[in-house]
Amino acid sequence: MTLASRFKALRHGAVLILATMVAATMGSAQAAELTVSAAASLSNAFKEMAPAFEAQHPGTKLLFNFAASDALLAQIARGAPVDVLATADQETMDKAEQQKLLQSGSRHNFVANSLVLVSPLQGGPQAKSLADLASPEFKRIALGKPEGVPAGRYAKAALEAAKLWAAVEPKAVYAQNVRQALDYVARGEVEAGFVYATDAAVQKDKVKLLFSVPTQTPISYPIAAMAGGANAVDARKFIAYVLSPAGQAVLARYGFQQP
Repeated sequence: MTLASRFKALRHGAVLILATMVAATMGSAQAAELTVSAAASLSNAFKEMAPAFEAQHPGTKLLFNFAASDALLAQIARGAPVDVLATADQETMDKAEQQKLLQSGSRHNFVANSLVLVSPLQGGPQAKSLADLASPEFKRIALGKPEGVPAGRYAKAALEAAKLWAAVEPKAVYAQNVRQALDYVARGEVEAGFVYATDAAVQKDKVKLLFSVPTQTPISYPIAAMAGGANAVDARKFIAYVLSPAGQAVLARYGFQQP
């Protein structure tokens, strides 16, 4: 090979490398992060959805933030960069709407849930109704803080309706979110706890379901795109995926019901 031909080959190789680098850079520039703040009870289902959604929308990366619904709203109200909000109650989403934080027309109810009472799988007193919680056998009962956790509000309302709140309140061990209440039960730190049916299913190897708790308000979950989100287009695409047969199938596998 002559010197000229070698130079030509090297130059051709350099051009190919440069083209590859430019393409990679352009791909990175086009990549978009989509931040989804969702109720703690949705963590398993939403994480399972991520790979399929990202495969359908190349260049979009899902970032999840799971916590109690009230805490998520407070973060957004303080300016946290969020594209999608999914809450475990209508009340929190109503507040978001009143604060003009939602994209117009983006709010949808996407699943329903139910409240249950669980106890540690091994040992512990038995209960067949809320009235049994007044028994001295139940010394500690986990529930989310009613002022900040929807599951805690549902539990308190159910106990108040049964005229049992005064008897149960002194035994309450408050949790920052429903999954923390579940963990208290799973570790045997309390005799019982109020969680969602979907949470009980996640740790069925550590907790047992005692009974379903009737709630005066149906437990339905809304989802919406945030007005101040940086990725409005993909936010609506994610909501559409959650509402799609594929998204609903994932949610159903985790015990969520049709809205």
